[in-house]
Amino acid sequence: MLSFHLAELYEVETKVLMQAVKRNIERFPQDFMFQLTTQEFQALRSQFVTLETGRGKYPKYLPYAFTEQGVAMLSSVLRSRRAIQVNVAIMRAFVKLRGILAAHKDLARKLETLEQKYDAQFKVVFDAIRELMGPPASPRRRIGFHPV
Repeated sequence: MLSFHLAELYEVETKVLMQAVKRNIERFPQDFMFQLTTQEFQALRSQFVTLETGRGKYPKYLPYAFTEQGVAMLSSVLRSRRAIQVNVAIMRAFVKLRGILAAHKDLARKLETLEQKYDAQFKVVFDAIRELMGPPASPRRRIGFHPV
């Protein structure tokens, strides 16, 4: 998660969040937190569909990215009630995400086992299932007049 997103969740300024981190930098090794490069940040910004403008909307400095361990460590340097609540919610989200990823891998592994077990007659079926497992296609825009 990026520093400015975390600051928003913790309801503090990004500057305050990063000051707390820098005062406790020994708690944040490189596998807990790292600063994005200019190219990484530009690539990330280019993925936003609408760019909001306004003073202070974009960080003056390159943001930091926090790993799951880094987010967990934030609770030890930000000691507010809000920090505790946000930290618990984020940790639950990480656990849920890992569960979803594990289930998807398990399903893919089972499908591969079945595919190896049966011959080419079911290849079309397996290809269709694999296509359904992929990310959904973006919805197509409707053309013409459509009453509400």
